[in-house]
Amino acid sequence: MNYPSKKHIFFDLDHTIWDFDKNAEEALHELYHIHGLADIGLSSPDLFIETYTRNNHRLWAQYHIGEITKDELRDARFKSTFTDLGLHPDLMPVDFEDAYVKLCPTKTNLFPHAHETLAYLQDKYTLHLISNGFKDSTRIKVAGTNLAGYFQNIIISEDVGVNKPDKAIFQHAIDLAGAIKHESVMIGDSLEADIYGALNFGMDAIYFNPFNAPKPNDVPAQIAHLKELTVMF
Repeated sequence: MNYPSKKHIFFDLDHTIWDFDKNAEEALHELYHIHGLADIGLSSPDLFIETYTRNNHRLWAQYHIGEITKDELRDARFKSTFTDLGLHPDLMPVDFEDAYVKLCPTKTNLFPHAHETLAYLQDKYTLHLISNGFKDSTRIKVAGTNLAGYFQNIIISEDVGVNKPDKAIFQHAIDLAGAIKHESVMIGDSLEADIYGALNFGMDAIYFNPFNAPKPNDVPAQIAHLKELTVMF
């Protein structure tokens, strides 16, 4: 599928450009040793990270659709992980969540070919970012990976007051860009927040699916690698 009529491309950040799981894994490995989690019964850092990742994905899905707040997400993700691993959540070091929130956004792993793809697209289209990530973390991620220069606008849900998939954040992004729907496309990894959010708003969408999850029939297009965009656009 090609998009010759498009003028504006809107990207998600986490799990689409910024490799959230890889960066979280690096941060948690460091914190596992710094905080001596083996000494309180978490004998496997890999199992700890795997369990955290599952819980974090579940809680973020709830956050996207407004079922939980930012504070509830942050309060629950490590407590749930400790509980799932058979430990009382009170054993979690008191500053562990804060240490994670400070460290993880400083990690700089991007999905392959992110910079070259964005540079290619920037020469032909106007690029924007729409993120449900928390504003302080998002700004650190964008600055630390030298991504800011690609985007005309960086829209963060905390600043707008609504999350994707709410139509209001897409309308805000379109208005800010001076764009119109049929000349715009959204690219992201979340079916609920990015793809169906954009489609329900009336904007085209491309599903970033690097792990080859089953694609629903009502999702019009997908890519497994960012570099595929240089052929589509």
